[in-house]
Amino acid sequence: MITIPPAPTNRRRLLQTGAMAAAGALLAETSSAKPASEKIEPKWKVKNGRIRQSVMGWCFKQKPNPLTTEQIAKACRDIGIVAIEGIGVEDYPIAKKLGLEISLVSGGHGFKKGPFNRDNHAFVIEKLNEGIEIAAREGVKNVITFTGMREAGISDSAGEKNCLDAWKAVVRHAEEKKVTLVLEHLNSVDDTHPMKGHPGYFGDNVDHCVDMIKKIGSPNFRLLFDIYHVQIMNGDVIRRIGKYSEFIAHYHTAGNPGRGELDRHQEINYPPILQAILDTGYKGFVAQEFIPTWDDKIAALRHAAKVCDV
Repeated sequence: MITIPPAPTNRRRLLQTGAMAAAGALLAETSSAKPASEKIEPKWKVKNGRIRQSVMGWCFKQKPNPLTTEQIAKACRDIGIVAIEGIGVEDYPIAKKLGLEISLVSGGHGFKKGPFNRDNHAFVIEKLNEGIEIAAREGVKNVITFTGMREAGISDSAGEKNCLDAWKAVVRHAEEKKVTLVLEHLNSVDDTHPMKGHPGYFGDNVDHCVDMIKKIGSPNFRLLFDIYHVQIMNGDVIRRIGKYSEFIAHYHTAGNPGRGELDRHQEINYPPILQAILDTGYKGFVAQEFIPTWDDKIAALRHAAKVCDV
């Protein structure tokens, strides 16, 4: 009998086969439908409530299947989210009737036409003063402000001075009304969508934003720390939360990349970030400002609320 020896083992081929199988499994996992990949009970409700969660209304009014303010507010009440922002003043009564607080007065001068250009000052000051009056009347603590975009012919140092001059012109009014102006830091990197990133935005470095806040020198001028934008531009989110806690008056969330849900398809690990926020003694709001990609937007909001209910 002739014995045929076994074929020699091809180690490289085995490794290649194993790598291909692993890659295929990973691809299958990451390409699965997002809603099916997240386990969330249909009736789950906020249990801990140590984080005062809010929701940014405009995110859930996007096509397809835009929700009304009333639908969003009812979902918040059902989930245990306690506040809403990013809605028109005309919709405040709807939200309040359903038991929600208004966590932030937005609108105003917007992120494009900001105080970086001195020609915008009359407009910016008027809108911020209007926002302060609305906040005082409605019992809201915070009013949002932005730097605006860099413009040709205006240096960064001149643009900063312009911003500081405009904010100093309104901050005393804010102090008198017991309202806080919150400067939002935005990323200037993502150019795929007009609300996912803002190329050209002057206040795109959170450390610089805090430096400007220090120069204003008022307890009624603080930072809106948007976790999504900080992750893109600066990173080291937890360390910065601790470092800048005394200057932070509001927080926003979203998954990165894409400004989508706070799910496993994005890179930010939210539970320890929320715990770090609590560790600073923060008592304000954390608003969900992601743009839903799931078919069921309410399920996406419920999932985000669960992730942040540390």
